[in-house]
Formats: sequence, C-alpha cells, structure tokens
Amino acid sequence: MTVHAPNRAAETAVRLLLFSDVHLDTPFAWAPQDLARKRRQALRDTVARIVELAVETTPTAVLCGGDLYEHDRFSPDTGEFLRAMFERLHPTLVLIAPGNHDWYGPESLYHRVKWSPNVHVFSHDRLSPLSLAEGVTMWGAAHCAPASATGFLDRFHVDRGGVHLALFHGSERSLFLLEGDGKAIHAPFDAGQIEQAGLHHAFLGHYHRPRDADYYTYPGNPDPLTFGEDGERGVVIATCSHNGTIMRERRRVAGSDVHDLNVDLTGCENRQEVLERVTKAVIPLRGVARVTLVGEIGTMVDVRLEDLRREELAPNLDGLVARIQTRPTYDFDTIAQEPTVRGQFVRDVRASLLPEDERLRVLVTGLRALEGRDDLEVP
Repeated sequence: MTVHAPNRAAETAVRLLLFSDVHLDTPFAWAPQDLARKRRQALRDTVARIVELAVETTPTAVLCGGDLYEHDRFSPDTGEFLRAMFERLHPTLVLIAPGNHDWYGPESLYHRVKWSPNVHVFSHDRLSPLSLAEGVTMWGAAHCAPASATGFLDRFHVDRGGVHLALFHGSERSLFLLEGDGKAIHAPFDAGQIEQAGLHHAFLGHYHRPRDADYYTYPGNPDPLTFGEDGERGVVIATCSHNGTIMRERRRVAGSDVHDLNVDLTGCENRQEVLERVTKAVIPLRGVARVTLVGEIGTMVDVRLEDLRREELAPNLDGLVARIQTRPTYDFDTIAQEPTVRGQFVRDVRASLLPEDERLRVLVTGLRALEGRDDLEVP
C-alpha cells in the first residue's frame, strides 16, 4: 500500500504509539521450563496492555519496530493472537517493520496471517512511503532475511514535501559498543543519515536499551527478557508537530518485574546465616529475581545452589535464579607460615606463574580438599 502525501507541510499534529522487540515465543533459556512458559505468557500479556493503551490514547497509528516474535519458534496460536489483538484497534493503523528475528518472507507469520484492514506490514527491504495524515509520510522497510548488512538509509532521500518519518529495525553505529548485550549489527546507519535523507525522525527497533536522541527513538523491549536490563523501557507515545518536532512520553506496560541483585554475605559463618540474608533481600520482591551471592564468608560455610530454592526462600517470587561468587576468608599469609602439608601447598601455589584469578581458585579448591570437603568448585 503506497499513498503519496500532498506536497505541502503537515497541517495537524499526529500522535504515534511505538513499541518494538517483544520477542514473543522466545525460549527464555535461562529459566526452568515452567518459569519459561510463564515468561512467554507475560510477553503476550504485555502486548494486550499495549493494545489497551492504544485504545485509551487513540493514536494516529501504532508502530512496531520489529522483532515482534521469534521466526524460528512461532506457532499458529501466536498468529491468531496477534491478528485478534490488532483487529481490536480497527480503524487505527498498525504499522509493522519486520526485524531480523521476525523477518518477512513466504514462511513468516506476517505472510500467513489474514490481517484486518488496519494492519500494514512493510514487506520490502527498502524504505517505501505510506501517508499518515495530510502532509505526513511514514517511510517503512522490512528485513527480508535473518541478517542484513545493508542500511535502509544508504542512498535514500525523500522525494516529496511535508513531514517525513521512518520506521525500521536497525543498528545506529555509535550505540553498538555501548549496548553490551552481544547484539549483532543489522541494517546499520549513522544518526546523521536521518537528517541527510530528508527525514525528521526515525522510530526504531533492535537495541533493547531505550534511547531518545534528536533524530531517532529506540523504545527498548517493553517486558524484560533477561537479567541486567536497565533504562525506562516500555512504549513511547510520540507527538509529531506540524514542523516535524517530536515530543515523547514513555509508558510502562510490563506486568511483571525481573530483578538483578547482589547479596553481600561478608561475615556469614554458616549456611543458616546465608539463607537468612538471602531471604531478607528477596522477600519484598515480586516477579523473577537473579541473586548473586558475593563477599567473603567463613571458610567452613557450606552453601550450594541447591540450597537456594524459591519454594523455601522466596515463595513470593515466580522464579529465583542464584549465582555464587563468594570467597572464603582464608588467611593465606598465616597458612603459608605453617610447617604443614597445607602450608607447603600454599607456598607452592603462590610461587607459581598462574594468573591471579586462577591462583586464588587453585588455593581455595586445594585447601577445601585438604579439609576433606566435597564442595570443591570455586566460582
């Protein structure tokens, strides 16, 4: 569907609701099977809340910046769910720019579903126009393969007057090293290309950390997918004025929380003290939590991952994931002075050419073995 906007400036403002990177049907490999299923349902619930917010705020269009679902894992139920959700918004436009995880092709969900008339899926790997309002054009593009090294803004320039916006899934190059989440570069571009192309603003997907810049917006994934995600993620309600100026407001739509916290066990001398400290840290929380145990603990403390069970420590949580990164409080200087086997062991290891981290690991493992313990693994 290509509609040419009149060759004059926009006369009225348009309001847009932007979201991206939901990743429906993602496996949540870090979670047990029952928790992973709950997290996948949480993503669907978030899509339902996005639709409810769109009904409430009545935007000119709802924009999806790609990675709405996982191409390798979607089911017919996912297609029917999305069809029904977006049909509720009719006649409000729903514009989708497929990304590298939900790329457009003959076998894609986008191609198989019979969408309601208000849904438009961009299906070409180049920017094509669609009229949003008098004098306002949205240029959208799709990934048509799971990887794209070519940028949508390369050799592109608008060919008409008015206000011009873009919707696509791509990687702003200067942000790549800042993301730190192992994401690959897809459809790369530089921020300066947006203005050079004659566009007033680009609404984007791909990076999961939200970003608001002068010429582009990344909403971030609206519901947590893993631990350590930061930033005010959710959906963005953007108002585009008659001269192309953008005003943005973020709205939370996630119905659950994913927490990532460290619990300092310094001073703990036995397992019970450890469990009490963990329980105190997680009892106020809801949702899913990853707890990393840190600090220096007594050398006799015997705490293991199987001791950190959600059912016993945090029944208030949907899921609890634990990591142990504590260090025992061995006094290596004192032990090294002993005329004993363990004293000689410490002296030999400290004199070795092992890297510092590896030397410490060997020292702790060896001393535990000499004490007759079976919890020899050191994080």
